[in-house]
Amino acid sequence: MSSATLRRVVRESVSGLPREFWWLWTSTLINRLGGFVATFMAMYLTIDRGHSASYAGLVAALYGLGGVVLSLGGGVMADRLGRRPTLLIAQSSMAVSVALLGFVQHPVAIAAVAFLVGAASSASRPAVQAMMADIIRPEDRVRAFSLNYWAINLGFAISSTAAGFIAEVSYRAGFLIEAGMTMACALVVFVKLPESRPERTATAKQADAVSLGTVLRDGRFMGVVGLSFLLALIFQQGSVGLPIAMGEAGFTPADYGMALAVNGVLIVALQIPVTRFIEHRDPRRLLIISSLLAGYGFGLTAFAGSVGLFALTVCVWTLAEIVMAPTQTGLVVALSPDHGRGRYQGMHTMSWSVAGLIAPLMSGVVIDRFGAQWLWGICAVIGTAAALGYGVLMRRPPRREPAVVAAPSPAKSEVGAA
Repeated sequence: MSSATLRRVVRESVSGLPREFWWLWTSTLINRLGGFVATFMAMYLTIDRGHSASYAGLVAALYGLGGVVLSLGGGVMADRLGRRPTLLIAQSSMAVSVALLGFVQHPVAIAAVAFLVGAASSASRPAVQAMMADIIRPEDRVRAFSLNYWAINLGFAISSTAAGFIAEVSYRAGFLIEAGMTMACALVVFVKLPESRPERTATAKQADAVSLGTVLRDGRFMGVVGLSFLLALIFQQGSVGLPIAMGEAGFTPADYGMALAVNGVLIVALQIPVTRFIEHRDPRRLLIISSLLAGYGFGLTAFAGSVGLFALTVCVWTLAEIVMAPTQTGLVVALSPDHGRGRYQGMHTMSWSVAGLIAPLMSGVVIDRFGAQWLWGICAVIGTAAALGYGVLMRRPPRREPAVVAAPSPAKSEVGAA
């Protein structure tokens, strides 16, 4: 790609989006630049604190349980209180709880605070997604979600590399840095972001009509939630099963950080051009392909024996993430009514939170009892099941805003969030 073409791609990718989006984008970037704890938590518990893989899995599961509890709660808050108040409450709580996690030492206390961290983290996600959908025109949402996901992974590429080296000096410093960066996100929201929720006077009756029961009765949307859960089970292993397996194989936190950094680097390099390529493609086919790449990408980890080979497997499942993230998030928005967007986003977020509860337990028990190779084989099976599920579910296009998933914006032409 020539420099002139590259400049044109960048210009078309960032033009025409409102100022509020870029402040939300900035908040996301700051948050991910400080995202150290999730990267080294498993190694902190098993290597620094001397706990078993099963205990590390239990703590990660409690983190996921906190997310389950507040995913739906955060969605309801975003619809009732507003997007901005929900973000401020969640991010401030996250900063305090992460700082506390760096000081508690008793196993029960660590588990309890991990639950609080997971709850605060998940509470903010429906509000972020709902605010982004509020302020971006439907035809620009794929592009906006991709840019936001790009920011997530730019921060992740930097923080995951730094996390390994910070962990070798002081795990506590990592906790405190993340707490400070999260509080900075809250300040950006407080100073720069106005409320984006549709006016209550115009949507009150509709909003009251959309309850969590309405979401649960939406069979097609709940099918998407279920398949999202299966994919989340797989992708969670990048932060739970993979570090435990590498640690037991004799690799250091820095080795793990370097292998995982490939994920963020590739997304930063490829997310925007790949999004331009896939926006005209059949979302059903994209979701099937990405599910298979995710399952078999992690499955190949069973054959890795060096940092380079681990990094190679990360490349495979990262390609799945790059394709899946904007397609899946666009599908969720397309199926969500404007007046119930927070609740729908909360239910989708909960699929990842439930996976965050189950995946660590699964990985810890499987690794302890059968070995890591079995875990990677299970990932391949789950990926295949998800691909079959999308093949059945996506035989007809979404009923709401079908252009969100695949159509370009006028300028050119998300993304999920893991």
